[in-house]
Amino acid sequence: MKKKLTCLLLSAVMSLSMLAGCTSGSAPAGGSTGGAAPAGGDTAAAKSDDTIKIGVSIWSSTDVLGSQCKLIIDEAADALGVQVQYVDQGHVSEKVTASVEQLCAAGCDGIIICNSSDTEMASAIKTCNDNGVYLAQFFRIINSETSADIYKAAVDSPYYVGAVHENEPENGEKLVQILLDKGDRNIGLIGWEQGDATWLGRWEGYKAGVEKWNAAHPDDQAVLSEPQYAGTSSEGGSKAAEALMSANPDLDAIIPAGGGGDPLQGAIAAVERAGKTQDIDIVSTDFLPDLGERIANGSMAGESGGHYCDPLFAFLAVYNAVKGDYKDFGGKFEDINFPYLYVASPEDYAAYEKYFVDKLPYTKEELVEMSKLDMEGLKAKAAALSIEDAKARSGE
Repeated sequence: MKKKLTCLLLSAVMSLSMLAGCTSGSAPAGGSTGGAAPAGGDTAAAKSDDTIKIGVSIWSSTDVLGSQCKLIIDEAADALGVQVQYVDQGHVSEKVTASVEQLCAAGCDGIIICNSSDTEMASAIKTCNDNGVYLAQFFRIINSETSADIYKAAVDSPYYVGAVHENEPENGEKLVQILLDKGDRNIGLIGWEQGDATWLGRWEGYKAGVEKWNAAHPDDQAVLSEPQYAGTSSEGGSKAAEALMSANPDLDAIIPAGGGGDPLQGAIAAVERAGKTQDIDIVSTDFLPDLGERIANGSMAGESGGHYCDPLFAFLAVYNAVKGDYKDFGGKFEDINFPYLYVASPEDYAAYEKYFVDKLPYTKEELVEMSKLDMEGLKAKAAALSIEDAKARSGE
């Protein structure tokens, strides 16, 4: 694939901070040669696996969730014999858009991205169109109603492969229901970045869950606070939790909505310092490495997660687009729904730990087989992921 000279010039002026966030690694050469030419390039030839390079634009490849994402992507890259390059952009808008330019300049054939807001995708799509680079989102989908023009740009693009995402409103409702079922009625809310597409979806679900409860229980009302914002740091989560506790002495639950896991860790630490671990229930999205212990000792009441495989499916979709196996993206929007796993007891976590922590949910052999699925097969595979599915595939 031909890349424009402008992207080469851009690489020379990238800031040092962006370069510091970028790491790359190459997997062993190998694999078969792809078939037909990719849809977007008039003269581009399909590539063999050992020459494919896929970029990953992510908020962080080192925090709780980001490191899990990197682990599964690296495993797939190794199994398929392709190269991967990462750029950590911190969900800072200008760094998100610059990361796409940087990865194009680095010679990537495809990019998967966890953007912050829909507006960043307008620039990302244009950059990839200009440079003949395939693009897919993970943990995100463009809102077809509030971002209609950007959604149309994605539909019209011959290089926009699609979006892998979760049902965030449903996730929000299920998490707030865990708290309501435990008797919590004064719930504090911590977001990460205002305007973040995923955060807004979860917030919609939290509010809907509380509204449904209140409609059904007029004499037992629950209150959800306005959000405190933490960014994506542990310190931010700690300060947000302290502010919530200070503002409401009757607070009996906190939802750190997400942001990679670090804000959750900060919020837990703040509650522990205040001596309120037994008084304030915490639920969140993004499994912590010590979640089993925290569920047992009461510092966590429940969590949704297991979705670190989400970028794996975006990676496989882009891989097949680069090979020429997936074609004709212009005029449609591919949407891959991915399920959350929910943990609200030590027993729940023990099952999750066995199949998603102690080992990856897919073997290298399974990853290779998954790479041969057509788009509909890939969607079905994503939708089927569960503890029960992992257990069945392990032969137990």
